[in-house]
Amino acid sequence: MIASGKIVKLILLTFITLASSNKDNENTSKAEYSKARENVLKELFKDTGYDPTISPSFNEDGPVVCQVQLYIMSINSISDSSMDYSMSMFIRQQWNDSRLMYNESLGITHLELDTKVMKNVWVPDLFINNEKKANIHHVTVPNMLMHIYPDGKVVYSMRVTGTFTCEMNLLKYPLDTQICSMGMESYGYSTENLVFEWNENPISYPPNMSLPQFELDGITTYNCDKNYVGISYTCLKVDITLSRNYGYHIIQIYVPSFLIVFLSWVSFWLNIDAIPARISLGLLTVLTMTTQSSGARASLPKVSYVKAIDVWMAMCLLFVFGALVEFAYVNVLARVERRRQATISERRKVHTDPDANGEPVEWDKAPRYRLFLKSVTDREKARVVDKVSRVAFPLVFVTFNIIYWTVYIFWEPVLREGS
Repeated sequence: MIASGKIVKLILLTFITLASSNKDNENTSKAEYSKARENVLKELFKDTGYDPTISPSFNEDGPVVCQVQLYIMSINSISDSSMDYSMSMFIRQQWNDSRLMYNESLGITHLELDTKVMKNVWVPDLFINNEKKANIHHVTVPNMLMHIYPDGKVVYSMRVTGTFTCEMNLLKYPLDTQICSMGMESYGYSTENLVFEWNENPISYPPNMSLPQFELDGITTYNCDKNYVGISYTCLKVDITLSRNYGYHIIQIYVPSFLIVFLSWVSFWLNIDAIPARISLGLLTVLTMTTQSSGARASLPKVSYVKAIDVWMAMCLLFVFGALVEFAYVNVLARVERRRQATISERRKVHTDPDANGEPVEWDKAPRYRLFLKSVTDREKARVVDKVSRVAFPLVFVTFNIIYWTVYIFWEPVLREGS
């Protein structure tokens, strides 16, 4: 028993010694790595006299080639009135700087630089040419990273949220598709010194990314080098194709306006003599339609062309106003007949005036009265107008709907790309 106890103690002591040795080795390894990293940074930025204000292209043949990659986190606040959109993204740039090469044998696969050290490294002067406002996030520290690899490759990434212009074509609004663009250029370096290229995987975004009132149809990238005063500058562009979800507009605009038009047709079924009811119904529908039309276009910019929503609202207002005009016409016909009926009642009295033979004449048998009686058909005309309107108005409105939805769903106008 004593011997076995000694063996157990010996085994435990051996394990403790090995663990302590491994921990010491680990601490030594970390200390050596930290020392090696410190030496590499000193060698790169102090001993070699690295100047971050000078482009790597001045020490090499040809321009610096910078690969750009975007990771889009969200697209939101797409505004029709101000024609812009907001987007949060990571902008990642990658280029080579031969001045930052170091010995890989030191065991440092890459250097992760702090934001304070990043100031000592040259970076491309990329800017977004259609940016209204943008910022780099600073919670809780500046959201930026920079990695330097032994072969001089530099990876630079930052998290940016900004608002960018989007020139919208609202001809088909709200059945429209928009192309919102974002352009990235070099502000000061010509293509002789700096060239931007898209990475092999240029754009990434979450598969479940949702947009307010829009569906993401696709994202395309291309080069858009520009020439200013005879100098060529590098440029990259991304086009975001967005199709509007018009379900909201169907519920909030199209269905209510259709019901208002339908309500205006009720007057065709009311009695011709129900003047107060028909006037109230006509005025109510016209005023409601006018208010609905103003509200539907309140959030839209004042453009010089006619939008799909303008056509719909104008036609609905025309149908409602037409129903009111139809009542006015029917009322005039009925009023004329009422006056004639009053005249007939008076002239049906038997007069004592003798005719040529000296006999009394009844006016309802006189030739002049019979001609007058033939023209007394205005009330029937009014009834016929009402009956025709009950069919004609819905039929014309259905025809308009067929043409409207066919044209605006299948018509594809030329979209202007955002600048």
